[in-house]
Amino acid sequence: MSSLTPREIVSELDKYIIGQKDAKRMVAVAMRNRWRRQQIEPGLRDEIAPKNIIMMGPTGVGKTEIARRLAKLSGSPFVKVEATKFTEVGYVGRDVESMVRDLMELGIALIREEETERVRTKAEANAEESLLDLLLPGSRLSSPPMTSFDAPTPSPAPAGDSTRDKMRQMFRQGKLDDREVEMEVEMQSGPHLEVMTIPGMEEIGSQFKDVFSKAFPAKRKKRRMRVGDAFALLIEQEAARLIDPDKVAELARERVEQTGIIFIDEIDKIASSEHGGKSADISREGVQRDLLPIVEGSVVNTKYGMVRTDHILFIGAGAFHYAKPSDLIPELQGRFPLRTELSALGKEEFLRILKEPRNALTIQYKALLATEGVSIDFTEDGLEEIAAFAEMTNQETENIGARRLYTIMERILAEISFEAPDRSGDSLVIDRDFVQQQLADVREDRDLSRYIL
Repeated sequence: MSSLTPREIVSELDKYIIGQKDAKRMVAVAMRNRWRRQQIEPGLRDEIAPKNIIMMGPTGVGKTEIARRLAKLSGSPFVKVEATKFTEVGYVGRDVESMVRDLMELGIALIREEETERVRTKAEANAEESLLDLLLPGSRLSSPPMTSFDAPTPSPAPAGDSTRDKMRQMFRQGKLDDREVEMEVEMQSGPHLEVMTIPGMEEIGSQFKDVFSKAFPAKRKKRRMRVGDAFALLIEQEAARLIDPDKVAELARERVEQTGIIFIDEIDKIASSEHGGKSADISREGVQRDLLPIVEGSVVNTKYGMVRTDHILFIGAGAFHYAKPSDLIPELQGRFPLRTELSALGKEEFLRILKEPRNALTIQYKALLATEGVSIDFTEDGLEEIAAFAEMTNQETENIGARRLYTIMERILAEISFEAPDRSGDSLVIDRDFVQQQLADVREDRDLSRYIL
């Protein structure tokens, strides 16, 4: 579990997300509390429940990005779900327990990736020996496998060993990458089955698929491929053999139960309000009631075993334009005790978004066009013009936050992107005059700007 302090967490989030100080501090404390809980003696540890959070704010201000970056920092399994996709049990749609099953699947993938990295050195050594077997059939009998790429060639060695070691050195130097070998690969046999299940019983459908996959085991088929591709595939196969699936499932279940994060977006859409109410969607309040036991703490059956949700952190998010957190049923409100409001973004924030984050749009477009040999440079006044136009467009049309910058940047660089293959070696400056020239038509025609931006 990550041992970053709240100050360090906020500092890391600042590298990618501009502003929203209160929200960052709140999620940083929530993450640190998980670490603190692990330091407490077991008797009290199980009594400490996570303090779930509701983030309120318009679209495009960073709600999802804060949660996603937080999960990445802590190495926690993370799943984002839309509250509007769920329905009350008995109606057509997904049941709320599926979010926990999705989180478990992601936890399995996360642990499997970590375990693969852990055994990678041994997998590479085994894969190299298997590849040499394909290149020189029968040569392994006279040559013990080398467990390390840095191990010296044994000496003295029989003639067969000498040939194999020469081939090994040629492979490591990349001289065999274009050669082709023939190897067996697994091909899934049998029909592709889609199992229809009753809403709320998707797990049974998943179990049926597993049964059918065992009834039709994978077949092996010979394929010719380049040495580099064959080596990558052999590493994958060797790593799969070295990893214990039961251990992966056990570790993943523990990681999900102790550090999992479920981000429920558009939670305001399932709240009853004077604008919507129960008449808009008969199962809206039912979804809230189905969420209650999951958020409070229950046991969900997955194909990897029973998963407890007592210590999973739930983060709800929504614009809350037409509903308020108090429009949620009282029981659910009590399960989300922490509230934070994210502020709308203006010109100053847009300017910082274009300049400061490590993944800023300006950096992305520079890298994209550099692949064609085109160099672009954004001036300060050019960026200010983009930020000001984004703010104005958000005020006059729908406020979609920082996502407006994507549409404007694409509009400004559309012609350059199209002509880039023919302009290799050019250096272009994106200044205020250039930005105004590219946005002249949509600036003059308000109806056009609604469609294009």
